[in-house]
Amino acid sequence: MGQEIEIGAMGGGAFAAYLALPASTPAPGIVLLPEVFNTNDHIRAVADGYAAEGFTVVAPDVYWRQEAGCYLPYTDEGRAKAQSLRAALDTDQCAADLADTIAALKARAECTGKVGVMGFCLGGKFAYLSGTRHKIDAAVSYYGVQIDQHLDEAANLNCPIVMHFAGIDPHVPRDAVDAIQARMGAWDNVDIHLYPGAEHGFNRHGYPSYSEAAAGPARERTLAHFRRLLA
Repeated sequence: MGQEIEIGAMGGGAFAAYLALPASTPAPGIVLLPEVFNTNDHIRAVADGYAAEGFTVVAPDVYWRQEAGCYLPYTDEGRAKAQSLRAALDTDQCAADLADTIAALKARAECTGKVGVMGFCLGGKFAYLSGTRHKIDAAVSYYGVQIDQHLDEAANLNCPIVMHFAGIDPHVPRDAVDAIQARMGAWDNVDIHLYPGAEHGFNRHGYPSYSEAAAGPARERTLAHFRRLLA
């Protein structure tokens, strides 16, 4: 089980984050970014899982500027609330808060100073943007939404990134994946995987969209990526 910590924002204020620690520290760090439902119980379980693999993991409250502590369930009501919070999210401000999260993790005694950023859905977009805007060592994006709308930043990518996409995903349609593939797919520091038959949220263990056939290989690729680059 992890613990809640507080991270100071550069422009003032502070926000909560979930910290999961491995058995031995200092360890490489992962900033874990959530789906639109924010850092709920599922995302915290993912953080615990990567901590068990030997990483110091921090998962921030991404909606703290709109409604702090709003961690949402996978219900119709939760989805409606999540979409209203996402609509009010300022991309540049959230990226700035992510920079503060990365700095806070790097500064912790439990972290070696090597940090990767991983995110799902909304968080997958910000994992990509972190690779273009921040000084990190690795990035992993799971079914990141709207990445195709930020391909003008692709030339600024400064770390290796792995991207996982679902074959059946109305939130990240095939033309969006094709655009990402066309822009970045041939680059040595970009590794794109498409999982045919898998749906958006295929990593969400215990929920209907979960697919072990996709989640298993994606996790192994993610772990290999982080172990190679964060060691």
